Amino acid sequence: MASPTSLKLDDELKGRIQHLAEIRRRSSHWIMREAIAQYVEREEKREALRRETVAAWDEFQATGMHVTGDEVETWLSSWGTDDERDVPECHK
Repeated sequence: MASPTSLKLDDELKGRIQHLAEIRRRSSHWIMREAIAQYVEREEKREALRRETVAAWDEFQATGMHVTGDEVETWLSSWGTDDERDVPECHK
């Protein structure tokens, strides 16, 4: 269920939203709701990536296990070729 929320916008931004809404044949409300939904989704993904990165760094610090950039580049460069390589193994 949706509930109303108040949002203060400066006149310039409000005008830009209204202009975009007219062009897209949508309401200003729809434009703002869509923009907020996309922002929240993007930021949630960014936060998840940050947490995964910190966890990977912590694991590397604890184990020393890694794959070099050159190993990854060689593997990726082989994609779609007749000589496609397996995922490189982690090592110390």
